[in-house]
Amino acid sequence: MECRHCGSSLEKPGDFCLRCREENTAAIVLEAGRERATLTMLADEDADDPVIAETTITTTPEDGENEVVELRNFAGLLADEIRRKRPDEVYASGERDVVRAVRRDVHHSFYRVDDEDPVADVLERRGNRALEVVETPPAEKIGGSHSTLIGGRTGMRAIQTVAGHPHVKKVIPGPIDAGGKGSQSGLRAKVTRADDGGNVRMLIRDGSSVQENRVVTTAPNRELGERIRDDLNDVLTDAEFQ
Repeated sequence: MECRHCGSSLEKPGDFCLRCREENTAAIVLEAGRERATLTMLADEDADDPVIAETTITTTPEDGENEVVELRNFAGLLADEIRRKRPDEVYASGERDVVRAVRRDVHHSFYRVDDEDPVADVLERRGNRALEVVETPPAEKIGGSHSTLIGGRTGMRAIQTVAGHPHVKKVIPGPIDAGGKGSQSGLRAKVTRADDGGNVRMLIRDGSSVQENRVVTTAPNRELGERIRDDLNDVLTDAEFQ
């Protein structure tokens, strides 16, 4: 394949061009199985043929201590393929352990998508969405009249995990309710169903205390807000808050 900008030859279809320093892949869809994963490279949204190419990578799962190393190596191969394309966005479906390991290894905007037909889901999402990306640092997105956060530093880390999402404008902490049912599982966080305006609530539990935090997103409606909610819960799961 040749670079669509300067015509230089590329080692693999969709690679970032090292000659003209331009990307050829706008987005990647990762379909992650435990033994086999497929990466589908997508062009810009206005391209006549949105699918550039597919790459499949396989592994042989191990048992015991070797499984940790094998999974890390598998995720590393997938992450290497993503990095060489330098896409704007990565969409992922499939095995959560694999997706989580890859997410830790790359620094692109990373979103969870429908497992049934992830490529079709992404193509529809890209055609319909127009979500603003918020560049404000996570710490500057946190505000409101309640300055006390449940769980101390751990609670602040959970809040900043959500605030770091590119489609979150602001996180507004609410009052702490200390009358809930006690839990021995440590601090846990969950993002609830989106409202009609696309905003969500983040519930943090620490022992018998609960704090409800309002999360203002860039979604204009419930449908897009639900997609952000799914992304946020995946991020919280990756950060071991669920």
